[in-house]
Amino acid sequence: MVDSIKTIWTRIFNGLSARFKPQFLLKSCVIFGLAVLLVFSQADGAMAARSGGRMGGGSFRAPSRTYSAPSRAYPSGGPSSYSGGYGRGYYPGGGFGFPFILPFFGFGGAGGLFGIFIAIAIANFLIRSFRNAGIENTSSYDGAYGGEAYNANPMVSVARLQIGLLAQARDLQENLNQIGKTADTSTSAGLTKVLQETTLSLLRHPEYWAYADIESDKTRLNAAEQAFNQLAIAERSKFTGETLSNVNSQLLETKTKAELDSSGELAPASAIPDAPGEYIVATVLVASQSKLDLPSGSSVEDVRKAINQIGAISSDQLMAVEVLWTPQVSGETLTADELIAEYPNLKLV
Repeated sequence: MVDSIKTIWTRIFNGLSARFKPQFLLKSCVIFGLAVLLVFSQADGAMAARSGGRMGGGSFRAPSRTYSAPSRAYPSGGPSSYSGGYGRGYYPGGGFGFPFILPFFGFGGAGGLFGIFIAIAIANFLIRSFRNAGIENTSSYDGAYGGEAYNANPMVSVARLQIGLLAQARDLQENLNQIGKTADTSTSAGLTKVLQETTLSLLRHPEYWAYADIESDKTRLNAAEQAFNQLAIAERSKFTGETLSNVNSQLLETKTKAELDSSGELAPASAIPDAPGEYIVATVLVASQSKLDLPSGSSVEDVRKAINQIGAISSDQLMAVEVLWTPQVSGETLTADELIAEYPNLKLV
């Protein structure tokens, strides 16, 4: 019995040894290496077409109180000289300026101890009443004059507009590149201009709109920056690299391998090969103190309405803006497969 088991195991071992010969193992390694090289070379080619541009900036600060409390009107001489029976001080026969009260309790002008306590209690009550009335008048001052009460943590609208453009939108791609290189992103006026120029460029080329997605939400100021940054990071992570960035007055520009010849110098535009693809994606992120009533659909009219609303945000209401587009490098586009994989939220316009 033992000899039979040994014979079986010997045959199994010999069969495995014959199958996994050194030549077989070498051939398997070569095939595996070629497959890995093919996959990664294709991935590198795909990633090379995902250069990204980015411009914008902003600051999430609580709005300041821009009004002053209304002044109260007193008779001539100001509050210190106003003596209509209140706060004259103690004098014989009057009882702390309340001669009309003490006689009622039978103390008349004697200024008894009980009368003094009554006068102090009434004076404290009146002082508290005046203070409360002053606070209510100050808090309702804005409402009475058509404004809103001060709020250190107001509501903020955070929105994202994303458009998938046909590859023929090369002029728009160049326009975004030019805005990114020259924009002043260190001031509120400069950021407003970035937003207006970008939305104008999109409005002027509706024939290139192929896909779109519109999202907006409202949140408190103390959570708005986090919500805005999450949207920005999600979009930036889709780029292989940011080849053009102008954020908060920090301009950075790099060149891709396709733009450099073998000597390391910039190659002429005609020598840059066009990457196979069909689309360019532009994304606009905004945070605003104004209310944004953006449509939820993806029709041409909805996209136009959303662009108009976003582009009309005033500089005093705009808190932050970022414009991102990919590919940034002229001559590059995204393939249909890349568009579906990286931007599954886009819907046909």
